[in-house]
Amino acid sequence: MTFKNLVAVSTAIILVSTAFIATHAATPVVAIDSLKPEAQHRRATRIITHLIANYHYKRTPLNDSLSHQILDKYLEVLDPTKSYLTAEDVATFSEHSNRFDDYLRYSDLQIAYDIFIRYRERLENRVASAIKLLDYKFDFTKDESFEFDREEAAWAADLPALDELWRKRVKNDLLALELAGDNFAEAKKKLKQRYEGIARRKSQLDSEDVFQTFINAYTTSIDPHTAYFSPRTSENFRIRMSLSLEGIGAVLQSEDEYTLVREIVPGGPADLAGELHADDRIIGIGQGDKGELVDVIGWRLDDVVDLIRGDKDSIVRLQILPKAVGTDGPSEVISIRRDKIKLEEQAAKSSILEVTGDSRAVKIGVIEVPTFYMDFEARARGDKDFRSTTRDVRKLLDELQLKQIDGLIVDLRSNGGGSLSEATDLTGLFIDKGPVVQVRNSQGRVQLERDTDRGVAYAGPMAVLVNRNSASASEIFAGAIQDYDRGLVLGEPTFGKGTVQNLVDLNRYDDSMEGKLGQLKATIAQFFRVAGGSTQHKGVVPDINFPTALSSEDHGERALDNALPWDSIAAARYNKSVSEHPSIKLLREQHERRVAEDPAFQALLAQEAAIEEARQLRSISLNKQQRESEHERKKLEQRARENELRVAKGLDALPANPDDDPEEDNDKDDEPEIDLLLDEAANVLTDWIIGTSTGKRLVENFDLKTKIADNKTDTRAAQAK
Repeated sequence: MTFKNLVAVSTAIILVSTAFIATHAATPVVAIDSLKPEAQHRRATRIITHLIANYHYKRTPLNDSLSHQILDKYLEVLDPTKSYLTAEDVATFSEHSNRFDDYLRYSDLQIAYDIFIRYRERLENRVASAIKLLDYKFDFTKDESFEFDREEAAWAADLPALDELWRKRVKNDLLALELAGDNFAEAKKKLKQRYEGIARRKSQLDSEDVFQTFINAYTTSIDPHTAYFSPRTSENFRIRMSLSLEGIGAVLQSEDEYTLVREIVPGGPADLAGELHADDRIIGIGQGDKGELVDVIGWRLDDVVDLIRGDKDSIVRLQILPKAVGTDGPSEVISIRRDKIKLEEQAAKSSILEVTGDSRAVKIGVIEVPTFYMDFEARARGDKDFRSTTRDVRKLLDELQLKQIDGLIVDLRSNGGGSLSEATDLTGLFIDKGPVVQVRNSQGRVQLERDTDRGVAYAGPMAVLVNRNSASASEIFAGAIQDYDRGLVLGEPTFGKGTVQNLVDLNRYDDSMEGKLGQLKATIAQFFRVAGGSTQHKGVVPDINFPTALSSEDHGERALDNALPWDSIAAARYNKSVSEHPSIKLLREQHERRVAEDPAFQALLAQEAAIEEARQLRSISLNKQQRESEHERKKLEQRARENELRVAKGLDALPANPDDDPEEDNDKDDEPEIDLLLDEAANVLTDWIIGTSTGKRLVENFDLKTKIADNKTDTRAAQAK
């Protein structure tokens, strides 16, 4: 397998492995006394520890220091809200905290099963007591609060302390359902089903599940992208992919007992519907227009995915807690029509913005690149006109230049990456030739990915617009444009995903196990920019940071436990662009002045601040009147910010209270989309054009026949990467 194939395969696994995991919907209860390590688990442990010790990019010794981390990570995965185990339990487990390295080295896994059994027993007892609490008459006028975010909380000292924690949890759950419109009987029934479901799903976990959970506590103590997939997990992933089941186009992950939307897949049904967003929480799922909403708080991620997926053109309804309201806010119900993710919906698209500069109107071309794609099936069939990012962008550039654009914006916001070869080839449309990215493997050897063809497809002023969800291949492209001084990078610091993973079938190391060993996804290399700095951890820092980057330090790779740090190597040999450069200081001053004076932008910043405030919330009141008042305040403030934005953009204000909205509002579908960040990027680029060209078009007399290198990337794009 070539290096580029390896990158493409491992990236695909990263994007879907959180969703496509083994289903246990019909799995029977597993007897506790059957939970014990098996021969294949001990053999897999020996192979995994060998591979990580010898081939993982981060040479992490298996010692006492790592042993402590493994125990902490295992407990964190089992009981992330610290709602079942006590400090007394943890103290008992900690007697082994210096020995997990030895246990792994000698494939002695019994302690992992002992801990899981204690956890399961505690959970079953806790659920039984919670169900009894549903008959308790709570006083919702009392002034007390519930700490729902317990990531930094201490373990409950003992069982009485857990009793108090669960009293407040049950009280909060009842209050939340009542505020959502359920009467007491409905709320009690729903919570009884929720709690019983938590216990049932945990009781279905077998020895293989326990092994996978424990080994992943080990692998993620090294880096967040190294993971073990059991044989059942691997097989279900393969089956799901081969059946090409339809869904909504969203990557999900478990966070505490919620299902969190990690990202929206460009071109998918959720993206096209526009109502589901990253960081929303899914708390209920219904089938069709009228199917009952099933409460999924506390559900396994795979069971949630099974409910969301379904036949093409069928409707799934999602009850969500929007990111702007946090876990205590009112929920919303949205409908999405299931479908496959179509390549044409992910394809690059172009548009033109007319910007009024100080001295003249400026025409800015925009090319939106949702992902770095290639139609591998069409290429394999020998189709000479197969689609790829670079091919599509080249055509769009030709069309835009015929319309005499003054500047170009490449919009990579929320582009999570894709093909490394496409990132390299796309960069080649804007530079003459040279290295695009450096890749260092676990042995320290550095490989260069190059643009080898002379000529450019576009030579005028350009900017790359990025945000906190621009990752991987997007960061390679943006970093190269910045290092070559080819254009401006605008927006927010990017995600910071600068590592490469490889998927290894463990069964190749022991035929006697007959496919029982599973697979290991391990980090094997790291990306570095041509200037020498890594895209890992820091991401690409824009030349001009937009003020929406309020919480970039708590987002992306830098927010993940044990993420590889930023690093640097020697710069590659390359020639920077000789085009006229802007004064970044002057452009930044103009940008800051414009944003400060723009009421629409200030409304957007207020919305970002509200989202950050909700994200930072750690506890909520259990006083009904106070909660109702808080919900009403947030609802009205959100509508006020929305109206400030609409009025500033020339749209009519909506009713001040969202409850007064008309039942059907067809006019909103015809309203122009408000994209303040794209508009501001066009303003910054216009400042550059006006300031460096004294009002003349930089693309005048641009000879397309000589500047556009014929077939520059077609040959390389057709190769198997």
